[in-house]
Parts: sequence; C-alpha cells; structure tokens
Amino acid sequence: MITPPGSPSGPATGYRDGTYTAIGWYGSLPSHHDVTLTIEDDTVTAVEITTPAEDETSLGYQQRFAAALPQAIVGRNIDELAVDRLAGSSGCSEGFMNALAKIKDDAAS
Repeated sequence: MITPPGSPSGPATGYRDGTYTAIGWYGSLPSHHDVTLTIEDDTVTAVEITTPAEDETSLGYQQRFAAALPQAIVGRNIDELAVDRLAGSSGCSEGFMNALAKIKDDAAS
C-alpha cells in the first residue's frame, strides 16, 4: 500500500485521545461508580474510579475494586478490556463495564 503525501502513515485509531468520564450503574439497589478514563492511541493510560457507596459492605467492595482496577487495565487496548470479576467483586465489574461502554461511545471518532 502506498501512502499519499501528507497522509498519516500509521494505522488509524478508533478512539479520540482524551480524558472521559461516565457513570456506570450496576446491581439492584442500584449502585454506581464514577469512572474517569484517559485514552491515548486506543490505549488506557490512566483510570480513576470513585466509590460513593454509603453501606460499609458495598463500600469495601468498591474500594478494593478501585484499588485493583489500574493494574488490570492501564496499558491495555480499550477494545480488549473485559473486566468480569476483580478483587472479589463481580457487581463492581458490571458497573465499570457499563461506564466503559459510554466512554467508548463518547470517544469514538
């Protein structure tokens, strides 16, 4: 394939670089996370997740999940993320994946 002059030579990315925030809902209460994700070249470079639960048990799950999440996803391609159960919590994973779907929609180019 020949790249015309002035055209980018690298592969096109599917997502705009930037920092995106979304709320991810899960559970029957319902519960939620506020997720902030930074994307560069379709790769997650940073993540921050708030833990707004007031119930002590739920808050514990959310805090453990939030502590484990960066190690699980930073440096990975956003389309390869499939967080199912992390730090003993499947509900928190559901909330993260809900927020991730919204972030991917917002960042789609």
